[in-house]
Parts: sequence; structure tokens; C-alpha cells
Amino acid sequence: MTQKIKFGTDGWRGMIAGDYTFENLRRCTQGFADYMISQGRGGDWIVLGYDKRFHSENFANAAAEVLAGNGLHVYLTDGPTPTPVISYAVVAKGAAGAINITASHNPPTDNGFKVRNEFGGAIAPEGLQEIEARIPNGESGVKRVPLAEAKADGRVVVFDAAPDYIEHLKDLIDLEPIKAAGLNILVDPMWGNGAGWFPRLLGGGATKITEIHNVRNPIYPEMKRPEPIPPNVDVGLAKTTELGADVLIIFDGDADRVGAGDENGNFIDQLRMYGLMAFYLLEVRGQRGPIVKTISTTKMLNKLAAIYDVPVHETGVGFKFIAPKMIEVDALIGGEESGGYAFRGNVPERDGILAGLYFLDMMVKLKKT
Repeated sequence: MTQKIKFGTDGWRGMIAGDYTFENLRRCTQGFADYMISQGRGGDWIVLGYDKRFHSENFANAAAEVLAGNGLHVYLTDGPTPTPVISYAVVAKGAAGAINITASHNPPTDNGFKVRNEFGGAIAPEGLQEIEARIPNGESGVKRVPLAEAKADGRVVVFDAAPDYIEHLKDLIDLEPIKAAGLNILVDPMWGNGAGWFPRLLGGGATKITEIHNVRNPIYPEMKRPEPIPPNVDVGLAKTTELGADVLIIFDGDADRVGAGDENGNFIDQLRMYGLMAFYLLEVRGQRGPIVKTISTTKMLNKLAAIYDVPVHETGVGFKFIAPKMIEVDALIGGEESGGYAFRGNVPERDGILAGLYFLDMMVKLKKT
């Protein structure tokens, strides 16, 4: 009997070679393709990216074949790419949406299938339900063409998503003060897609960047899973004090979430991080606008909002609720209790890279170095 595929708060995830198979991946992609066509986006471009998990690039290639087989065009990333970079590529390329092959912070046994809309944000619950309903019962309902053929006729184009994203970052934050600050920063990308980004963005100045867990290793040694919470962060925290670093910045496996530790090896939990992110925007930058938070996120945000006279909007758990509300109210910041934060001026999507840069900028501006 063909397995029923159920979407969660952020798409579909499953155990590799269990329910997460090439057949089910193709079925999921067919449902997404049918949904896009039903929305009047037939023939449009879809951004397709992936992480460093086992077989992710091959799952992405399989998805590209199905999208092309349905008459959609595909921008396929040229390597493992952070989720926020994939999301911004949707806007930069004027695409209709995105598929991201990643299980984010799940255990190494898993992989996943995230979907994004034309804003680069999470698709609303009703859209996810429609995609799920359109998933065919078997692979006989899947249309596909060979990848080589789709590349040859231009239906699949391989591209580097980094340059557009980096230029966009420079519009959101001045990196030069961080480069010149002389900070000693330890970065733990947790074997994932965030590796190499801070050295690329912040190198060449007085600030020193050191990375650990920065190569591909899909079994995630020294942690249970690539999620920036204890005990997964313990090695990084110990290394912070060993190296005399000023701060530890931690990304989850696909770099859409962020964690941090101080110079004494103390973990800064996600609820405090959200409060600090909001404080940075409201106090340090002097910006104003609504705050969007899930019902399970800290009331610290309500206290900050009262001090700075900005409204707070509460949503259900998951960015499928947060992203639409951010767009609706033109939110200054949106976030959740698991360390994912989105910001005005960026796509309505968790961005661990930008959040990490904002955290460092706050340290520099407040001279907390």
C-alpha cells in the first residue's frame, strides 16, 4: 500500500530509506508542481537547493527532474546552500517558489522537503494542505524527464545563490565595524551549510574567525543532531573558553537558526536571544514596528514592546503561521522559541546568518567585547 505523506509545520521530513525514499520524494515534488500550476505559475521558475545530509544532492536532482517534467523551470544551486540564501534567491530571481532538500536540525537518519512561496517564506497552512492533497498515490502519477535532458534544453539551470544574497546583506548591515572590531569569534556550523560564511563575510580585518565542525559529515559527530541547544553545543562552548574567544555563534544544519555562547562558555538560550534581537532593532537601531511571536515564546517580548510602544502579534507554532502574519502587519521581527528569527527588509524566513551578524553588531555597538 502506498504511504500517505503528511506535511508538518515546515513541509515533510522522514527517515532516509524508511519513508524518505526517491519514490516518495518524487511524489511530493509532483504535488508541489501541481499546486504551482494550479496557482497560475505553470512554466515559471522554481529555486531548488539542498543541505549536506546523506544523498541530499541526489534527492535534489530527482526533484529537478519532476519539476522539469511538469513544464516548470529550475534554478538548481551548485552546492549545499543555507536555507536563508535559498529563500532570498526566490526574490532575487523572481521565482514562483522554492524546494529545499533539508531536515534542518533533525537527527542524521532523516532528510526533508521544505517548500517556499514567491516571497521566499513558508507557505501558509492552507497551501500546505493543498500540496499534500495533490500528492499522487503512486509514482505512476509522477511526470519526469532525465536531468541531463532538462539541463541541455535550459529547463534546469545550475547557479550560485551566494552573490545576490551577500549584496543583499550589505544593504541590511554594515559589516566593516564588525571586521574592524578585533573580536575573536568562534563559529560552530554543526557540520552544516553555515560553514565558511562568516570567514567569507567578516574576513580580512582585525576580527578573527575560527570555525569548528565545518566540513561535511552527515552523521554529526560530537552532537546528537545539528540543533543549537545543549548538549549539542557543549563542545563549542568548551572550545570557546579554551581558545579565549569573545563569543560563540552556532548555526543549525541548514543555517536558518542561530544560537550563541558568551566568553565564559555559558549558553544563551533562544528565548533570551529573541529578546536581544528585538532589543537590538528597537534600541540600538532605533527602528519601530510590530513583533510577531508564537504563543510559546517568551513574554519578555511583550515587556519590550510595551517599553518601545510597538504591538505584539501572537501566532500558532511554526513559520507557516509567522511568515504570513509578518507580511500582513509589516513586522519588524518575527520569531519562535527554537531560535529562528526573521527580519523586516529580508524575506519572511528564518535567517541564522543575518541574526548572527546582528548579534555581533550589537556587541560592537554596545562595546560588549
